Amino acid sequence: MDKIFFQNSGAEANEAMIKMARKYGVEHFGPNKYEIITAKESFHGRTFGSMSATGQPDNACQIGFGAMTPGFKYAEFNNLKAFEDAITENTIGIMVEPVQGEGGVHPATKEFLTGLRKLCDEKGLLLLLDEVQSGWCRTGAVMSYMNYGIKPDIVSMAKALGGGMPIAAICAREDVSKAFTMGSHGSTFGGHPVCCAAALAEVNELLDKDLAGNAKKMGAYFLEQAREKLPHLKEARGQGCFLGLEFDDKINSVDLKHKCFDKHMLSTAIGEHVLRLVPPLILQKEHVDKAIAIIKESVEELAK
Repeated sequence: MDKIFFQNSGAEANEAMIKMARKYGVEHFGPNKYEIITAKESFHGRTFGSMSATGQPDNACQIGFGAMTPGFKYAEFNNLKAFEDAITENTIGIMVEPVQGEGGVHPATKEFLTGLRKLCDEKGLLLLLDEVQSGWCRTGAVMSYMNYGIKPDIVSMAKALGGGMPIAAICAREDVSKAFTMGSHGSTFGGHPVCCAAALAEVNELLDKDLAGNAKKMGAYFLEQAREKLPHLKEARGQGCFLGLEFDDKINSVDLKHKCFDKHMLSTAIGEHVLRLVPPLILQKEHVDKAIAIIKESVEELAK
């Protein structure tokens, strides 16, 4: 990518991405060219622009705040035709997560993401990728979009970029980045030297130790073991070490999360039946085996 703009959090990075795309559209094509299509069940943040981009109108993050920011439409994830049909004369971009995290850990299909890139090229639209959760080696590549052999026009990142320190960023094509002229956007702490030093150390660690390669290998092993050993499992899915385990109606994911927590394993419940796992990228087989044993024991206790 050509340009980087540092932020402090994933939501702020997505705000910057939305603002850059909208300003680019208005400046190049007219005052109404600011509409962005996002995916149903997506999650992009909790600030007003990013929560308006989030395709979950019944989610608590959108309820009670009045009308959402205008300029967003939602289409079905992994449905290329739905996105194509949603395009209007006012559309400037398509914004998706390569792997929907809050939506239940659903990776984009190759056909869908490469199709979106082609569609954006044909229609003169910007492809905006939210890699706040999936970026920096989590999915078996440095960035998830690299698994698909495409390149976005703008990409957001946070979380793993700082290894726990508050730093985020957007990267963009140079011609698109020029939409941010003097005063267009700013950040109180963006590019903070301590956070940037931490991010540099983190990125060097991730790349030097090929933790993307480890995530790819360990993620595949985790899914294999889950499918073989976990009772009441409907589906195990994911990309690298970004994993989702969906169970049948007998297993409530919140109850399972608490059972696993009591046995000293951290996870997240998504909806009623999905357990989301984002383990450390230094994960080894013995850790996977221990996690599978904890989940199996917890499921069996809940199913009694």
